[in-house]
Parts: sequence; structure tokens; C-alpha cells
Amino acid sequence: MKNLELKNIVKSYDKHNVLNGISLNINAGEFLVLVGPSGCGKSTLLRSIAGLDMPTSGDIIIDEKNVTKTPVADRDIAMVFQNYALYPHMTVYENMAFSLKIKSKPKSEIDERIKEIASLLQINELLDRKPKELSGGQRQRVSLGRALAKRSPIILFDEPLSNLDAHLRQQMRIEIKKIHEIYKSTIVYVTHDQTEAMTMGDRIAILNKGNIIQIDTPSEIYRSPKSEFVARFIGSPEINLIEGHFSDNIFNAKNTKFSFPMGAYTDKISTIGIRPEDISIDDNGSEATIRFIENLGSTLLLYIDYQDVQIRLITGTANYKIGQKIKFTLNFKNIIFFDKSGQRIVND
Repeated sequence: MKNLELKNIVKSYDKHNVLNGISLNINAGEFLVLVGPSGCGKSTLLRSIAGLDMPTSGDIIIDEKNVTKTPVADRDIAMVFQNYALYPHMTVYENMAFSLKIKSKPKSEIDERIKEIASLLQINELLDRKPKELSGGQRQRVSLGRALAKRSPIILFDEPLSNLDAHLRQQMRIEIKKIHEIYKSTIVYVTHDQTEAMTMGDRIAILNKGNIIQIDTPSEIYRSPKSEFVARFIGSPEINLIEGHFSDNIFNAKNTKFSFPMGAYTDKISTIGIRPEDISIDDNGSEATIRFIENLGSTLLLYIDYQDVQIRLITGTANYKIGQKIKFTLNFKNIIFFDKSGQRIVND
């Protein structure tokens, strides 16, 4: 396990900044997920850590040693790629053992290590096969096994599951978390998938346009997003964001009024956010009309019209119909407030 510190990392291409001064401390043994939309700079940041891209400015520190200009081979970092990056002419065993052979490790040590990892990843029977004979899930296991064989204290993952189907992605999420618990490596994991971010990371760093917008635990980011961008990006189904303004204890949105509990609501609030699971069907609530229904399996996502505002809520699989009238209430203690710039307001 090693600490990893990024100090004001800037990366520019043709005078355009892809990374805008990223600073980040990653603790030894931590599983940090970098998440954000396509083109936000997360893969560029990962490649900079690995040494595959040189930052325009800034420093990369591993256990207090500046490795910004250290060659890739000397950083003692392993990387798992989206496209597997396996040598097609080599067997699974040879792919996994490649870095060990380069370091002139004894054959007995190589055999022992490869067998141990192959057993852990359940690929023992694949060691004599070539990559072209493997499925996507098997190739990703081999790619992961090759990274583990190096016994590097830091492992970088660049969207490793994006080419797999939903079932395999779920399997591999479990495998990677189990491996992290066993080897205690420091992991930096890049994804655009919020499910991966929420289920795998000790902490999540959300990137947008080359900047870290928020970094915190998954639960804290979900319940206390610092901005509308974070609130929208994390959470499925997506959060309800309703624009308006307060007048005393009434939030006015278009021609729709939401009555809030007694309190002092600042006039800086221009948007309220409430997650679909924080809205309940309640016979004593406000009346709305169902305009669309999504069956999510164990639950339903109802799209309802409340006066001039459209809202999404989660409920059980009761027999609801489009056009049906229902009554609902909001869980006011979980409502999030935002100002005109989209930043969260902690309302006292």
C-alpha cells in the first residue's frame, strides 16, 4: 500500500486545458473512484498518474517521492485497461507472467504466483488458451490477473467493465472489491457508471470539465451534493429539480405552490431537489395525475403531473394506471436547496 498525492495537475492540448489544476490525496489502501461524463478528463488524469501522459504542470507524489518525470516502468504501478490490452500471440499464463519474466523472477515463484491468482479469479482452466479463445469477461479477468501478478502497491483501472454486459459487470464489481479486500492495494478506478462508483468506492471524486466538483463518501455525495450537477449525475432514477422561489413558507414554481413546514427560507433558494424515493403516496397529500409509468421490476417509477410541475416518484408494484389520480407527500427533511448558480445552500 502506498499514498498517492496529486498537486495542481494541469494537462493541456493545443492551449486547451483538459485538467485544470487537480489536487487530490489518496490514502494508502483506499479505493477511490473517479467518475464523470465523457470528456471530463478522468482518463487523462489516470494516464498522467501511470506516466503514459506527462502533465503540462503539477506534481505526482507516491509515498513522498516525486514521480512526475519517472518512467512508466519505474513507477511500480499496475493498470487495467478497458480494451484488455492482452498480447494476442501469448497464452493467458504468458500474459499474466510477462512482467515477472522481465524482472527475471525465478520460474518457481512465477508459477506459484500465477496459479494463486488464477485460482482467485477462477481462470485456472484458461492458462493455456490465447486471448482470441476467451469471452469478454474472461479477457477482463486475465487483464486483472496480469495487474495483480505485478504485486504493485497502486492499481489503476480505466473503465474496465464498460465492454461487458450487465450480468458480467455485476460479477466483476464483486470480484474487484473482493480482490481489494485481499491485497489492500491503493486503487484509482475510472468510470462513467454511477452504479460502479456508488457500490465500489470508499470515496468518489466527481469530475466535470477538468475540475473536481466534489469528493466524499458515496452516501455523503448522494445525500449532500454540493451542486445541481452532482445531484443530477449521482442517483438513479434522477433527482427531481424544481425551479421557483420562496415566499414565507410557500415555494412557488411556475403556477404551482408547495407548502413547507414553518421555517426561515432564504430568498437565495431558486431550486429545490428531492429524490424519487423521498416522495410517498399518501391519501392525506396533494393530488396529482399519473402521466407515465416505468416498471423497474420490484418497484414502479411514476411520472406525475402536479398542477404545472412534473415529478418522478418511486413506489411499490401496485396496480396504477396512466391518467389515475393519486395523492402524494414530500419528505421535507431530505429536500436539498440550490441557488441560482446551481450551488447547494444549507438553509438554517
